[in-house]
Amino acid sequence: TGTVEVGEEGSRCGRPVTLLVESSVPPPRMLVFGAIDFAAALARIGAFLGYRVTVCDARPVFATARRFPEADEVVTEWPHRYLEAQRDLDARTVVCVLTHDAKFDVPLLERALRLPVAYVGAMGSRRTHLDRLERLREAGLGEAELAALRSPIGLDLGGRTPEETALSIAAEIVAVRHGGSGVPLAGAHTPIHRPLG
Repeated sequence: TGTVEVGEEGSRCGRPVTLLVESSVPPPRMLVFGAIDFAAALARIGAFLGYRVTVCDARPVFATARRFPEADEVVTEWPHRYLEAQRDLDARTVVCVLTHDAKFDVPLLERALRLPVAYVGAMGSRRTHLDRLERLREAGLGEAELAALRSPIGLDLGGRTPEETALSIAAEIVAVRHGGSGVPLAGAHTPIHRPLG
């Protein structure tokens, strides 16, 4: 919301006119794949950060609105099919892959890493990550596309619970969004607040 002052030429009475201009930008999207406890915690923090959160899983027994009350929508669909059908993804969209299963992860990441989105992260151990990279190479992804993958997902906060893990993922998303380093501010020689833009 903002105001614009129109000069005398825009007024019938010869005095400047002030117009109220309101622009409405939809909230950024957070797509969470894998209806697990970590996803419920991530949906909560995603909503807190202002994202429109979607949780998607192919298994209807897990993908229920009751399990994810903070999500804006819960979808039962194969993750890669759901992603392919989306037309409103943009450079603010974040994709969090928590399925931890190659049959879901690989076709999903193959598509996600080719989209112009802000962030693509995938859960898993370092061993799982290396195996996943090989599978993605076999699927035809190049090194530049693979370099965009944040895996293992999140910053190293030492957390273990779903809530602590969600916090580490959200911290990485915020750092990527604003160009932060993720290092402690104490002892760092970088500005605390970066310029908007």
